[in-house]
Amino acid sequence: MKRFLVLASVLVAACTAAVGAQDSAGAPRKLNHKAMDKLGWKLSCQAYTFRDRTAFEAIDTVRSLGVRYIEFYPGQKFSKERPDAKLDHNMSPELLAELQQKLRDSGVTAMNYGVVGFGSDETGARKVFDWAKKMGIQTIVSEPPQDTLPLLDRLAQEYGINVAFHNHPKPSRYWNPETVLEALQGRSQRLGSCSDTGHWYRSGLAPVECLKKLEGHIISMHFKDLNDQKQDVPWGTGNCDARAMLEELKRQKVRPVISVEYETGSGRELDENVAKCVDWFSAQATQLARGKKK
Repeated sequence: MKRFLVLASVLVAACTAAVGAQDSAGAPRKLNHKAMDKLGWKLSCQAYTFRDRTAFEAIDTVRSLGVRYIEFYPGQKFSKERPDAKLDHNMSPELLAELQQKLRDSGVTAMNYGVVGFGSDETGARKVFDWAKKMGIQTIVSEPPQDTLPLLDRLAQEYGINVAFHNHPKPSRYWNPETVLEALQGRSQRLGSCSDTGHWYRSGLAPVECLKKLEGHIISMHFKDLNDQKQDVPWGTGNCDARAMLEELKRQKVRPVISVEYETGSGRELDENVAKCVDWFSAQATQLARGKKK
């Protein structure tokens, strides 16, 4: 009898795990998209978070999380069926068509692409913009050299695609909001900031204060919350004052694409941590859309 009970418990656990896996791959999580829409926020996942898998698998993971938007990065493996292919702006028309179909089938929309490098060559820059236009990309994320800004501003206006300056930690070019603001002087509204809140914290800056400085120029975000060791933790549990950052975005009435980006972890643990982030974000958006205080 004891042996039977042990076997039965193992079978129940296996069935439960199978059902859980089916739920994860099937119906997406329930998030309050109405609240996000009211605030003008689009919750996205930066595919770099899921660099331990292919782009197609990342799309499936994003869908299972209940997130409707994704930000691609150049160089991710394309799919298990095409192990030698990479996702970037150099991909063949055939791969592009496969990627577009995968997104349609999954109900996931590609909003951003980056971080991508630019040189002073207009032909090379147009290749990025042409690909982004075909993909329906809204914003290209980059850390462009100063001498490329006139060209990128011109192309951004021509194609109707934003270019958002990303901030890696110092001593990178745009680590400080002051440098971003200086670069944006005299430029069109198509150029702005992709605000990486975690990298600000890694650079010794207060993310909320950085957001305040960039008011009127925030296009998209790599939203992070970090611990004392400056490692990613679920939003709302770290030192970046995540709730205050959302309150500041609401005050500014900014309508960014807000991408989850984790730079640590992999596999199930990573998926669980990202799920905690999207659940927290949905709950905070619900409160903020209703005008409730913390």
